[in-house]
Amino acid sequence: MAMANLLEVRGVSKIFRMGSLLSRVKLTAVDDVSFNIPADHPVILSIVGESGCGKTTLCKLVLRMYAPDMGDILLDGVSYQGKDATREAAFRKMVQPIFQNSFEAFSARKTVDSYLYNTALRLGIVKGRKAASELIDQTLSAVGMSLGVVRGKYSSQFSGGELQRVAIARALITKPRLIIADEPVAMIDASMKMNIVNLFKELKDAFNVSFIYITHDLSTAYYVSDYIATLYRGGLIEYGMSKEIMENAAHPYTRLLMDSVPTVGDKWTRDVAMSDIEEKEYAISYCKFAPRCSYATDECRAARPAMRTLEGGRQVLCNHPLTA
Repeated sequence: MAMANLLEVRGVSKIFRMGSLLSRVKLTAVDDVSFNIPADHPVILSIVGESGCGKTTLCKLVLRMYAPDMGDILLDGVSYQGKDATREAAFRKMVQPIFQNSFEAFSARKTVDSYLYNTALRLGIVKGRKAASELIDQTLSAVGMSLGVVRGKYSSQFSGGELQRVAIARALITKPRLIIADEPVAMIDASMKMNIVNLFKELKDAFNVSFIYITHDLSTAYYVSDYIATLYRGGLIEYGMSKEIMENAAHPYTRLLMDSVPTVGDKWTRDVAMSDIEEKEYAISYCKFAPRCSYATDECRAARPAMRTLEGGRQVLCNHPLTA
């Protein structure tokens, strides 16, 4: 019997309706996205793409902050939908978030350690404050901090990098199987970004936890990822091993993104985003990248391409995948 995946995203779509009742616009923020994360070993999957491509919406779907309008998501083989949906407490233990702005994750009016105790005790991870203190100190130690340093302090007394480490420790308290990290280094000083990214690599094996790392920072995605998924206008257009995609992207849009990654020693000053989001591009029923693609043909403008599986298992949503 085949082992179930840890996470299965099956044809998921999320539609938002914006504007007034008389001029309402339908925006498909996530459009028929499917991917899996294996259960037999921990991995880091980076979801990349320009601003507004649907990364954060997809993150919120996996975190059950949004319900999909179409498709389904399964955690350990259990559907998010229906009466057999994962119980909330069990779900919160298995899946933990790390958000972009750690200062928004911790109230300025409460001590930071109170959040850690709350996670350990309210979710029933341990019983009693003494056991909670031991567990909290262990998880803080795993991220290079300690309860002695954190105890009694407020968020304003930490740097952004330090507070993000505390947020990571908080996520680890439940011994999760999956951590969703939404742009976790976007608000951190450049000199500290690689410290956080290195931490993900270390924790993956030390805690046997998989990560979904949502980012527009392709240099860190290349460094940290086992797999990369590229989103464009809400759709998954390429998915596969990180090294293969970064070194030889098969989709023209992914190739455009990868060409913007700086080489070692270069300062990255180029903007990955091509232009402002255009609502009409989300509504295109054929290839959404066709209006911008130099390889597009009449076939690309007639219907949505099928997802192709290339040699090595890489998947690409393109009629004319690049091979060199």
